Amino acid sequence: MIHQDGRTHEGVAGQPWDLIVTMDDATQEPYSMFFVEEEGTMSSLRGVREVIESRGLFSTFYSDRGSHYWPTPEAGGKVDKQNLTPFGQAMKRLGIEMIAAYSPEARGRLERRFRTHQDRLPRELALAGITDLADANRYLTEVYRPAFNAEFMQPAMEEGSAFVGWIGGALDDILCERFERTVGNDHCVSFEGMKLQIPADRHRCHYVKAKGAVLRRTDHTLAILHGPRKLADYDETGKVMPPNLKVAA
Repeated sequence: MIHQDGRTHEGVAGQPWDLIVTMDDATQEPYSMFFVEEEGTMSSLRGVREVIESRGLFSTFYSDRGSHYWPTPEAGGKVDKQNLTPFGQAMKRLGIEMIAAYSPEARGRLERRFRTHQDRLPRELALAGITDLADANRYLTEVYRPAFNAEFMQPAMEEGSAFVGWIGGALDDILCERFERTVGNDHCVSFEGMKLQIPADRHRCHYVKAKGAVLRRTDHTLAILHGPRKLADYDETGKVMPPNLKVAA
């Protein structure tokens, strides 16, 4: 089972970034750890992606009841497992079961680990002279997380791995937000103030009035799907990108 949590953490003085940690329940090993300006759907999807890319697909995901994980009709009440958030939809596409925490005690191990991070990281980043978000994340990946795992990681009770190597399609187009749209008379899809122009293709003469989906990926690039087929990729400004060109995250 994989745990994920995020906390506002002033790792660098005057910079209240959110620290996102995605870890193994059996060994207490963080597989993914990074700072972001603000926790949300994209940071949570990024954490899951980093686990799948480094370890493989897992079966169960455990988190708090944050609104990007779960809709909760009544404050403090049960989560709604039928009306999924974009994050929940992505987990469903991967066949990952989501489990919601209902008490701080249920997340005790992760709570203790966060206290350790909150105690150590400000000192370590200050000693390293780090003030920039990108540099802080590089330090987490290259220095802090390996040292933390060497000190705190516990051996699993059973041998072998519960992860399954990922052999599916592009994770970009699965671990993303998905929005249903209809193509307009101008052969464009309207999305958050942008007009996404659908290029001409050989499969049909036009897509006017066709139903499709806009994907927003963790690197903020976009795509339009018609059924299972991708019509085009776009940069975050809505400009069509050439095939196979991706913007670095």
